[in-house]
Amino acid sequence: MFDLSITKILVLAVIALVIFGPDQLPKMAAQLGRGLRDLRRLADKAKSDLSEGLGPEFADFDVADLNPRTFVRKHLLDELDHVDGPAATAAAPSVHPMDSGARPPFDTEAT
Repeated sequence: MFDLSITKILVLAVIALVIFGPDQLPKMAAQLGRGLRDLRRLADKAKSDLSEGLGPEFADFDVADLNPRTFVRKHLLDELDHVDGPAATAAAPSVHPMDSGARPPFDTEAT
């Protein structure tokens, strides 16, 4: 998501070391770890409260489906893959609309 490489992490660590100093950096890292752990616990609690509140009729509901990228991939692109899959393209003949000798839908002399 953030595309952090080893060199970028090292540069961030050196900048943090210069800004906060070697005595404050471990305390800041511990506070950041606790904050992330509390945030993850809060998100898990919210997910469980949501699934409890929805009731048994939404037992198969996945909260990850609310992500727009996942929603589009699951509901739109998967359906297109089933319709336009390799079996559908192999079975469909590839005929150009003008192969039958029909006239084009526009006047060729006018263009």
